[in-house]
Amino acid sequence: MKERATAVEAVRRTNLGEVLRLVHRHGPRSRSLLTAETGLNRSTVADLVTALAERGLVSEQEPDANKRVGRPSPVVTASADVVAIGVNPEVDAIEIGAVSLGGGLRARARIELTDVPAVADAVATIADLVTRWRSEELVGCRIVGVGVAVPGLVRASDGLVRLAPHLGWRDEDIATPLAEALGLPVTVDNDASLGARAEHLFGAAREHTDVVYLNGGASGIGGGVILDGTLIRGAGGYAGEWGQTRPGIANEAHRRTHDGVLEDEVNRARLMAAATLVAGDDDALAAALSGAPGPTADEEVVRQRRVLAATISNAVNALNPSMIVLGGFLGILRDRDPEGFDADVRERSLAVAAEGLEIASAALGLDRLLIGAAEAAFAELLADPLSSRLQ
Repeated sequence: MKERATAVEAVRRTNLGEVLRLVHRHGPRSRSLLTAETGLNRSTVADLVTALAERGLVSEQEPDANKRVGRPSPVVTASADVVAIGVNPEVDAIEIGAVSLGGGLRARARIELTDVPAVADAVATIADLVTRWRSEELVGCRIVGVGVAVPGLVRASDGLVRLAPHLGWRDEDIATPLAEALGLPVTVDNDASLGARAEHLFGAAREHTDVVYLNGGASGIGGGVILDGTLIRGAGGYAGEWGQTRPGIANEAHRRTHDGVLEDEVNRARLMAAATLVAGDDDALAAALSGAPGPTADEEVVRQRRVLAATISNAVNALNPSMIVLGGFLGILRDRDPEGFDADVRERSLAVAAEGLEIASAALGLDRLLIGAAEAAFAELLADPLSSRLQ
């Protein structure tokens, strides 16, 4: 009898997670739509929604009766007061966002740095801001955890940062001191893997199951690969380091380093210098490149576009994705002339591999890594809304 009760409880927890994931990732749903999407009966869905509402994870409201014929079904919405903290430490700034269930940002900050942060410095900066938010922007909110998007190699088994070369982090544990400082669960992963997941769930790649995502940041270029709907991690969690591949550069005049890797040639710092910009986020960089006087900035953008297109064509030929998403400054490069860039990629790719291929800049813009990191922090709650660790 006890085993049967345990099995029934496990099924209920699974169903609660399914309902919560639907309203979190796909927006407000009526009970009738949830019934159709889950395949459960109406009374079961009603019980699940009530349980989630009692825990403050969702709310219900009556739809506009003027727009419905017959008895309206209540609309279920993820609670904006349940949040996860997303963090992206970089060499020039630490970005922090409070992301609600449903994907909206309740608060956001970019803290500019004068020096590359050590782990202890990053922890102190994050903890100070989140502590302030708890009594200001996030007062009354329930914070379920923290996700950290690190520009480097992160061990999948435990979140240890094996190597973040531009940050100078090697075999560093940021999760433990940050969890102790905030009293919250902390999840750590590679920034591009989290960006890929965010764009797949909420952004440009929502309708695609085979996706290559490339992220361009101050630390270089990383990538995430989703095949048949599954994020490819590799044996240790280190797959997707596109920035460390060696690009084919046919014209030596386009090369800026001797035998350099992709992120040496396609490089945010070079764009910043060409735009005479000392600091700023990607929006500031895009604006500076557009307004920079003289040919230098345009020449650098054109050069980097050529090298990037050649690299992306290799991804097309090797992986045959239906969607390629470019985040960060890589999106800026494409956006200068999207049609021309996409045509260049197709021209360099096998025609059959590029059939039906779509290329897009990250739809989530500056928030992509924060939303991806927060999604990692939400994972336990979405899997088991009754988890005692998240009370």
